[in-house]
Amino acid sequence: MADHRHKRDADARRKPRAAFVAAPIALLATAGAVTLGVVGAPSTTELVTANAREATVPSPSADLAFERQPIVSRSADRIERKPTKAELMTSAEATRRAVRAADEKQWTTEALNLWDAPGEEATKVGVLDELTKVLVTGRSLFGREEVVVEGTARWVTKGYLVAEKPEVESAEETAAAKPAVGGTCTNGTSVSAGVSPNVAAVHQAVCAAYPQITSYGDFRGDGEHAQGIALDIMVSGDLGWQIAEYLRANYAELGISYLIYAQRIWSVERSGEGWRSMEDRGSVTANHYDHVHVTTY
Repeated sequence: MADHRHKRDADARRKPRAAFVAAPIALLATAGAVTLGVVGAPSTTELVTANAREATVPSPSADLAFERQPIVSRSADRIERKPTKAELMTSAEATRRAVRAADEKQWTTEALNLWDAPGEEATKVGVLDELTKVLVTGRSLFGREEVVVEGTARWVTKGYLVAEKPEVESAEETAAAKPAVGGTCTNGTSVSAGVSPNVAAVHQAVCAAYPQITSYGDFRGDGEHAQGIALDIMVSGDLGWQIAEYLRANYAELGISYLIYAQRIWSVERSGEGWRSMEDRGSVTANHYDHVHVTTY
């Protein structure tokens, strides 16, 4: 019996010994694992670099969010263009109001072309005979006045409508009032050789009728002057208008195509409009305030 107890005690003492052996092994295994983990882990520099890379490279979700951003329209930033005075005046509603309100009539002093609009791009739609009484709206634009013909707004050259009926001259009176072409040039002026016969005729007529004019310009290096079919008569003020009207009255005999003076033009092709306004060209000479320009055929 004693031997059995001793044997059991001996077995009991062996068990802790096995535990002591296992504990160091476990400790070594843990230490190895920790060592391997430290060796395999990235360095601090690598972690910082990786984090920076992640911060700069957008994720798919970030890209998706960017793509879904709404497109901002710039239309709100645009300033809406206001209509011009001419556009407001010639609008359909403004024209209807002007036609309905028209209650005054005036007389034409010359045969006048009728236009469907006041601008240079207008279309000719008829002619008003001289001494015709026509309804007017009182509106004017771009050198033309608005009239009402058969209930429709039309435009004629400004300056040829009067309130009182002009007196009618007989054919004899008209012929007597027309300045004659002819006479002798006595002031010693002349034109260059090679100009057209019509330019020579214009100079001869003006020189004879207005000997006080002593400066003329014919040949020049541009346009009709270069062709020898144009003449500049150096004059200004009221005398310039006298000469311009003198030439207009005799345009057929002198072979004149058109005249320009004081920023106004008269042409054979549009004679029914009288003297028409021209755009501002920027200077006294360019606007023909210091000379009458004559272009011949």
